[in-house]
Amino acid sequence: MFELLSKNNGFVHVCGHRGHSIGAPENTIAALEATLAHGGSSAEIDVMLTQDDQIVLMHDFTVNRSTNGHGLVESYTLEQLQALDAGAWFAPEFADTRVPTLEQALTYSREKLGLVVEIKEPWRVGRLIERLGELLERSQAYDQTIFISFDHTVLHHLKLELPNIRTEAITHERFVNPVTVLSNARVDSVSIELEMFHPEDARAIHEAGIAIRLHLPRPKTLEHFKQLGKDVEPLLGEWLEAGLIDTLSGDDVGYLGALVGRHKVSAHKA
Repeated sequence: MFELLSKNNGFVHVCGHRGHSIGAPENTIAALEATLAHGGSSAEIDVMLTQDDQIVLMHDFTVNRSTNGHGLVESYTLEQLQALDAGAWFAPEFADTRVPTLEQALTYSREKLGLVVEIKEPWRVGRLIERLGELLERSQAYDQTIFISFDHTVLHHLKLELPNIRTEAITHERFVNPVTVLSNARVDSVSIELEMFHPEDARAIHEAGIAIRLHLPRPKTLEHFKQLGKDVEPLLGEWLEAGLIDTLSGDDVGYLGALVGRHKVSAHKA
């Protein structure tokens, strides 16, 4: 089972953001493979609906940035979408990489990776939830997944419609009373950005039984901060050693795993 709280599973999850997206094209099986190869235990991915109501991995509303196609994701059938090249834009060695379905990602990741699935579909959320329910019943992947969103109302609706799933609220701000906000949304976890992380909030969130995923910028950005006189690693080390972080996520899985290891916190199940 993909446990969320480090106190329950005995290690801190290292989570690839869109997979190991610094080393492979985001939201592809290649990015999931790279997450595993670099020691990750979970991967955040994004999902949208195709024209024929198939759930696929895609971050943007359009295919323009991450494939050789153009136009809205919802204007493509699955067959048309999977005819696109989703890897050559990243590097020549990834040419002919395909856009996977969520079902394909679940099949690949079973017993290997926990999947942190962000609902990106903006217009047909109700239909996505219907299709998601069908997929989860077919695959019985409830214990392998958690579903996340910036839209906490969507998360609340997800729990009402699919009570067996787990949810995570993405936040880019600090709440006056985070426990109240998160409890109202009925979430199991919260994603917090580095600059919005405060130990006192984390302790209160944990006391409420809610897990915490801390998202970090790329190593190059953190190194730039360090050169300017702001080294954040000592703080990260304190938080990790205090058990305030259940998942550390970012684009570079190898960097995250090394960071966790330097602070004598296990990143892997024994």
